[in-house]
Amino acid sequence: QVQLVESGGGLVQAGGSLRLSCAASGRAFSSSRMAWVRQVPGKEREFVAAISANGVSTYYVDSVKGRFTISRDNVKKTVYLQMNSLKTEDTAVYYCAADHPDGQITGWGTTWSIRSQGTQVTVSS
Repeated sequence: QVQLVESGGGLVQAGGSLRLSCAASGRAFSSSRMAWVRQVPGKEREFVAAISANGVSTYYVDSVKGRFTISRDNVKKTVYLQMNSLKTEDTAVYYCAADHPDGQITGWGTTWSIRSQGTQVTVSS
């Protein structure tokens, strides 16, 4: 199984940028599709972006298209989320997820499992 640790969250003004990183452990990383999911307290989790195991294919929810970019480095076992032109509505806890048959989250035609603590992103107006 893949274990995940996020970093890079913080406080930024609207219009600014942040880059989230998700470091993975475990041999399964290079064969796993990876994703970013976010959650605002009191609201359902939102599937934000995903990337194929080889990094060729990506998916974005409409609200972040053109602003966020997901990428990965299979040598470093790390997946990234570059977030530009941030909006206040992007404020959430961001989680990294790996595809898993018993995952609790559905998106991009498969199920995903979160195995991390999340990182807070706060965008101020």
